[in-house]
Amino acid sequence: MDGQVVIEATIEDIIYQNEENGYTVCTIDYEGEEISCVGDMLGVYAGEDVKIIGSWVTHHIYGKQIKVEMFERSMPKTVQGMEKYLASGVIKGIGAKTATKIVKHFGLDTFKIIEEEPLVLAQVSGISKKKAAEIGEVFHAQYELRRAMLFLQEYNITPTYAIKIYKHYKENTMEVIKNTPYRLVEDIFGIGFKKADEIAYKVGIARDDPHRIKTGLTFILSSFSSNGHTYMPRALLVDQTTQLLGVHIDYVENALIELSLSKQIIIKNYTIDENDTPVACVFLTSLYYSEQGVARKLIDLAALYQKDSPPDTEEELTRTEKELKIELVKEQRDAVKHVLCNGVTVLTGGPGTGKTTTINAILHMLGKAGEEVLLTAPTGRAAKRMSEATGIEAQTIHRLLEINYMREDTNRQMFNKNEDNPLEADVIIVDEMSMVDVILMHALLKAIVPGQRLVLIGDADQLPSVGAGNVLKDIIKSKKIPTIRLMQIFRQATKSAIIMNAHRINKGEYPIANEEGTDFFFIKKSVQEEVRDTIINLITTRLPKYQGFDSLKDIQVLVPMRKGPIGVNELNKAIQGAVNPHHALKPEKEYRGIIFREGDKVMQIKNNYNAPWKIYSRLGIPIDEGVGIFNGDCGLVSVINNETELLTVTFDDQKVVEYEFNQLDELELAYAVTIHKSQGSEYPAVIIPIHSGPPMLLNRNLLYTAITRAKKLVVGVGLKETLERMVDNNREIERYSSLAMHLKQLL
Repeated sequence: MDGQVVIEATIEDIIYQNEENGYTVCTIDYEGEEISCVGDMLGVYAGEDVKIIGSWVTHHIYGKQIKVEMFERSMPKTVQGMEKYLASGVIKGIGAKTATKIVKHFGLDTFKIIEEEPLVLAQVSGISKKKAAEIGEVFHAQYELRRAMLFLQEYNITPTYAIKIYKHYKENTMEVIKNTPYRLVEDIFGIGFKKADEIAYKVGIARDDPHRIKTGLTFILSSFSSNGHTYMPRALLVDQTTQLLGVHIDYVENALIELSLSKQIIIKNYTIDENDTPVACVFLTSLYYSEQGVARKLIDLAALYQKDSPPDTEEELTRTEKELKIELVKEQRDAVKHVLCNGVTVLTGGPGTGKTTTINAILHMLGKAGEEVLLTAPTGRAAKRMSEATGIEAQTIHRLLEINYMREDTNRQMFNKNEDNPLEADVIIVDEMSMVDVILMHALLKAIVPGQRLVLIGDADQLPSVGAGNVLKDIIKSKKIPTIRLMQIFRQATKSAIIMNAHRINKGEYPIANEEGTDFFFIKKSVQEEVRDTIINLITTRLPKYQGFDSLKDIQVLVPMRKGPIGVNELNKAIQGAVNPHHALKPEKEYRGIIFREGDKVMQIKNNYNAPWKIYSRLGIPIDEGVGIFNGDCGLVSVINNETELLTVTFDDQKVVEYEFNQLDELELAYAVTIHKSQGSEYPAVIIPIHSGPPMLLNRNLLYTAITRAKKLVVGVGLKETLERMVDNNREIERYSSLAMHLKQLL
């Protein structure tokens, strides 16, 4: 009984059904034998006739089952089936006895009566007219669900996505698909423009339909913003849209004008190069106003802060040095003075240049002055490190702003802290500013009022944020906000080859590796398969023996690119097979080509502002709860329940989150992650495969960021000549952003 099977049968009983994700366990009568069927079968009930397409599987406890891949359903056609259907609980208030009465009274016309003339049901004893109307409404809703699921299957939409679509649009599902299928791109995570375009073609929407072209334009703009850009040069946007849609350029130009007139996009002429040549730049409206809003607020905070009576900072600094048993260099003293006397201060510098010492001196002096300070960072890991370094609680920016979630829209974030309800503090200090995108920065600045001071701390040489914008670099580039750059490397830091090599790389010098007593190694391997095998050996054997590193918790592989034999995707599969291999007693779930297994290291790859989480005590008692899991959060898969179709992740900050199986497109394996995704994190040991790839991905900035993620050990594996080419290549990937231009224009 192996292989695919197509069965037409009647559902005998519903054993389990998850109303959220549609996962169902039911039984059917197959050749005189009761067979279990499992899979996404939203809204099916006992008594319904179904056509099931699936495959035979053997469950280690429940035995032989059919795993449902697709199904079609139709209403029961016999009085026995009708009675069983109504008695199944499909309509609240109708039990077995009432179902029997209804079917006995109306016979084969039962469903027609309920659908077309529900008030006639009042002829049955025990059913009032009000109850009859309610029965009709529920039956109609079930009918709409059946129609929608059958309709979606016609367009090769899998049950998983069909459920997502129906839950979003409800009774409007068919209307949306027929008339405005491009809404799927924006509304349903995981459905891209190409899939929506394929559906649109099938329902007969013309290739030159204005809505198609406008959606194509905004899709490309959104894709560009997901790569960090806040705008796109008009010529580039028009060219890419024309190629994507296969239409004449005139249609695209007309669509641009319409989008601009309706304020869905903003088009501005800016000088973006040294030739003073104006370039037409196209923004998504939200990103344009976010960059403009950040610029305005920074200028206001800097210009409107007034210190009544500046303290004798030199004397206070000397006293602080004695009390903290530290010695500040001139740059650090300048930074402290700026913070005490200015509305906005930027503090930047590489590893080992004393940023933490400077922060602690600032906090000490502010504390003695009786000023209230809030510490924040963009990620949980960064906030935790900030707390450990200062001894003062730091929160994520989202938590500081008291994020308020819109239940009907998981892609939208709002904050309780804003212009009308600002943060209550004298000074707000933000760490890891290189990670902060323009949308989050705008939200933070809305909650800060003139008179409060803002301190922005970060390494300007790190990669920019994953989200859109180039906030820290643009602020520094504008030269309109006071900036202190710490340059001196302190003696203690010079003992670390990681820190010294980071600075060498930043200056265009090659790193020094493999010296006695070093924490920086390079292993030469010329073939990519050898690189992969060496990495696995380092994780499973050599590094655990070297310093007792834990293969899962302490070692992180950071990769320049996603594709290829030593890209993120293939390395994750290989490392998973070595560190957490398949076992008959270890539950796993395959989803879109990725196998998730209990014990796997995973990463959240999209912001889900509605995801509920809990933190438990050692006794399993909930001690904290909230909502919101963010792009880049990492954790371990603690439970996979194939019966309830739930996968549980315990994140690094101890937040426990349950994922329905149809939400697993929000997760990916994280044994290896891109260097971009590692921003703001630190790991005891970092392994970096360095072999071959496009120059745009193999540059100095990327290598510097990877190395500075390591606390105790860096191991590079691959071609030394590629490592040297990365150091020589100082061309950063161009990121289109306009914050610096806004700051210059406003001042």
